[in-house]
Amino acid sequence: MTAPRLSFEFFPPHTLDASFRLWETVQALAPLDPEYVSVTYGAGGTTRELTHEAVKTIGQHYGLRVAAHLTCVDASRAETLAIAESYAEAGVTDIVALRGDPPRGSGAFVPHPEGFANSAELVAALAATGKFQIAVGAYPEPHPEAQNPWADIDWLKRKIDAGASRAITQFFFEAETFLRFRDACARAGITAPVVPGILPVISWDGAKRFAQRCNAHVPAKLDEAFAHAVRDGREELLALTQCSVLCERLIEEGVEELHFYTLNRPQMTRDVCAALGLVPPVKLEKVA
Repeated sequence: MTAPRLSFEFFPPHTLDASFRLWETVQALAPLDPEYVSVTYGAGGTTRELTHEAVKTIGQHYGLRVAAHLTCVDASRAETLAIAESYAEAGVTDIVALRGDPPRGSGAFVPHPEGFANSAELVAALAATGKFQIAVGAYPEPHPEAQNPWADIDWLKRKIDAGASRAITQFFFEAETFLRFRDACARAGITAPVVPGILPVISWDGAKRFAQRCNAHVPAKLDEAFAHAVRDGREELLALTQCSVLCERLIEEGVEELHFYTLNRPQMTRDVCAALGLVPPVKLEKVA
């Protein structure tokens, strides 16, 4: 069984302490030789400058291939493409293109009057520059705004047809959720890689809140198991087991890449990779 490629998602820091945590996370996971790492945008584009700085720093100081998130929120087309150009000038060749979430409490997404109406338009504009490899989001469970069960597949195909070369899914708790989605993508004629997004559980309560916002199904048995584990002081052990078993099943089903949402907390991601036998590659020193 071939070992999967790895990629990791980070978010930009808002404080000095958060900055130290980000760099500690990068240092802890860089030895696992990821295919690339990505840096997110905050809701409403609130971390635009922080994202740009984190992307440049990670690329320059750690030698990692970095994919920068870019959204359509609260910016004109010209402003968004200027940000993309600044990434290109910094040597960034990968972008994760997303519609993005509006600022919390502001209601539904409303396009900027001079901005991109959706992620497919953003992908098409980025592809036209010829400067980037473009990844997009995918939803193995219905997006909260999906109008019908097939809407997410249709939107993903539009984004791939517009020029995206891969998709990264929202996280999920059961392997069958991803596998059914992968099959549906294939039936729809989507041939680009669809990479499963993996959320190692740091806090079960936090994971459930995250799942509620993303419309990710929380299996009752898993919720019950975590309730017992939290009570017995075994939450971390169950989290490691749950995530490792999920990843093992995906690998058995032919998944070739795993994308981890690290939440800038590297230990659980690193432990899961170790449990899967994915250890840092040995670098041989040259003999004079």
